[in-house]
Amino acid sequence: MPAGFVDSTVKEIEERLSELQEEVSKLEAARSALVGSRRGPGRPRATRRAGGSRAARRPGRPRGRRGGNTRANQALELVRNRPGITIPQIAESMSIEPNYLYRVMPKLVSEGQVRREGQGWHPAE
Repeated sequence: MPAGFVDSTVKEIEERLSELQEEVSKLEAARSALVGSRRGPGRPRATRRAGGSRAARRPGRPRGRRGGNTRANQALELVRNRPGITIPQIAESMSIEPNYLYRVMPKLVSEGQVRREGQGWHPAE
């Protein structure tokens, strides 16, 4: 087989795997929001994404999360200012994808910061 064919085929496979992994992440976040943090019996924890080697990181950038709950604080502030706001509305106001909020909002509920009524979110009383 010509080397160009193999290289292009491998690249296509890697791109497709990346798309599928992103979709899996979104679906897992949605499931988690619906059922809480439960995992099924024997279900492994999420694994690192393909291509997530150290070389892929930008030099000088720390690993892991930034910390500070900045997005959670922004979402909480929006809920306080607009009781009944939905996750898509919060995401639009914050210019982020809604799937992130399906992880953040249940955490705010467990901390006693917000409560959910139907599709809307309200400050906890």
